[in-house]
Amino acid sequence: MNRVVVTGMGIVSPLGCGVSHNWSSLISGISGAGTITLFNPENYKCKVACEVPLGDGSNGTFNSEQWIPKKDIKKYDEFIQFSLAACEQAFAQSGLTINDKEIAERSGCIIGSGIGGLPGIEKNVINFHTNNSKVSPFFITGRLINMAAGFASIKYNLQGANYSTVSACASGAHAIGESVRLIQRGEADVMVAGGTEATICPIGIEGFTSCRALSTNFNDDPEKASRPFDEERDGFVMGEGAGILILEEMEFAKKRNANILCEIIGYGTSADAFHYTLPEPTGDGAYRAMENALKDANLDINKISYINAHGTSTPAGDQVEISAVDKLFSNSDKKVQMSSTKSQTGHLLGAAGAVEAVYSICSILEGVMPFNKNLNNPCSHENIDLIRNEVRKSKLENVISNSFGFGGTNTSIIFSKFD
Repeated sequence: MNRVVVTGMGIVSPLGCGVSHNWSSLISGISGAGTITLFNPENYKCKVACEVPLGDGSNGTFNSEQWIPKKDIKKYDEFIQFSLAACEQAFAQSGLTINDKEIAERSGCIIGSGIGGLPGIEKNVINFHTNNSKVSPFFITGRLINMAAGFASIKYNLQGANYSTVSACASGAHAIGESVRLIQRGEADVMVAGGTEATICPIGIEGFTSCRALSTNFNDDPEKASRPFDEERDGFVMGEGAGILILEEMEFAKKRNANILCEIIGYGTSADAFHYTLPEPTGDGAYRAMENALKDANLDINKISYINAHGTSTPAGDQVEISAVDKLFSNSDKKVQMSSTKSQTGHLLGAAGAVEAVYSICSILEGVMPFNKNLNNPCSHENIDLIRNEVRKSKLENVISNSFGFGGTNTSIIFSKFD
C-alpha cells in the first residue's frame, strides 16, 4: 500500500486560531473554558462552554472576514466558517496549489461533523414560526454537514472524492482515517481531511444537558469544569472549532519537495454494539480500535510513545478508556504516557479527533506531551502514566489519538515521526 504523510495543518479552537498560537496556549496550560457568551445562559443548568475567541484576528482571535469574503459570510454557518479558515491555514503550510486537471481529479476532501449547522437551524426555525420571516435561500446549503467539504472542494479545486463523515464525536477522526485509506489504495494523491463543529447554542446545550452529558457542577469556576480522568468529573464541556490536515501520498509529496510533518501509519475502528450513549463497560470496543490500529501499522505495543486520549470528562467514558488502555498495555515493558487535551479545549464533538490530530502531530514535532489539566485525584489505573501538572519533554516516535462517539463508534489513529 502507498504511504501517507501530512504536509499541512490548520486549526480553529477555543485556544485560538492558528497552529502556533494553539500549541503555545496548550503547553502553557491555558484553558478555553468560560461562562457562555454566545447566548444568555442564566436559565440553563449548564452555563459553561469553550468558545472560539472572537476578535479582529490578532492574538489568535477568530475574525471570519480574515478568511472568507464579507459577501459570503452570511451563506455559511459557523462550522463551515471554521473549516474554511483551517483549510486556508493548512494549504498555506503545505505550499500546495492544485491547478493541473490530472492532479485535481486525484485530490479530494473529507470533512466530518457530528451535528453541522445547529445554531443556524435553531435561529431560522424560530424566526420562521414566531416572526413569519422568509427563509433564506442559503438556509439549507449553509447548514448541511457535507457543505464543509463541498465549499472547500470548490475553493481549492478538489475534484476527487468529496463527502463528510458523520459519526458523532469520532467524525473528524473517521474523516482522516478514510482519507488515508483512499491514498493507500491508490485512489487519491492528495486528501484534505478533518472535522468541524459549532453547536454552542441554546438547543445544543439543553439537548446535551438533558441526556446528562454536560458538566453542571462548575458553573462558578468554568476553568475547572473539564477534568478528564479526575474523580470529581461530572460531564464534558462543549467546545467548538475545526482541525484540517493536508494528506499526501509520500512519493507525490517528495516529488514536489514538500515539507513532510509526519506519517500516518495506523487506523483502527470498532463498534461497541451496546448502547446509544453509554460505552460498553469493559472498554472492549475502545480496546479493539487501538488494537486494530496497531495491527494496521504492524507496530509493537512498546513502540507507542504517548496517547492523546479521547478523555471527555464524563464519569462513564473516562473510566472505560482507562480500562481499555490498561488492558492494551498489560504486557508492555513500561507504562504508557497519556493525557487529554480536552481538559483545556473542552469537547469539540465532531471536530475533536481532527483538532487532537493537530496536537498529536505537534507533540511529535516538538517532543512535548501536553499535561492533563484539573487532574487532582486520578481515577484508578495500572498501566498508564497520566501526565499531570506540567508538560513532559521527550523524543516521540509514535502517538495514538483516540476518538469515541455516541452510537458506540470507536476510532484510533497512529501518527509517526517521519525520517
